Amino acid sequence: MTAIETRPLPPQALHARYAADGGYVDGYATRVEGTVDLARYVEAFYTTGLFRVERAILRVAIRAPSTDDEARAVAAGTGERFAAWTVEARAPDQLLMCDLYGRTRSWFMVEPATDAGPAQTRLYFGSAVVASAMRKPSFRLLLGFHVLYSRALLRAARRRLRR
Repeated sequence: MTAIETRPLPPQALHARYAADGGYVDGYATRVEGTVDLARYVEAFYTTGLFRVERAILRVAIRAPSTDDEARAVAAGTGERFAAWTVEARAPDQLLMCDLYGRTRSWFMVEPATDAGPAQTRLYFGSAVVASAMRKPSFRLLLGFHVLYSRALLRAARRRLRR
């Protein structure tokens, strides 16, 4: 599988509880050759060219600067803040980040793709939007963009990990 797929959330997904609270939750997955740990995946995600554009926007729009070193620290578990996010929860195979307003979450997970031939890793990326934020008119307007952007971010991370 080299495509980005919409996937049901694994039962242990750290952001699944937001769906139970009436929020919006999604999850996408893809595979990469070899074994990729969570730290390597999160670092690759946050340091892609595409995500650097978002980081530049955040630096100007809400004065939330960030560096690749901060991305590496969060990925490695030695940092708690990156740009407009803080670590909300962490597991050996997952990371859940919360935006500075508490309205959205970004979720990362890795797992061995045991249904494949040679060693592969399944990379998950998903989001959660808390129920109160979903009532805003902008939520529906931005949802289509959000889906496309989430898939593009995961694709960019996969491409970076392949190098």
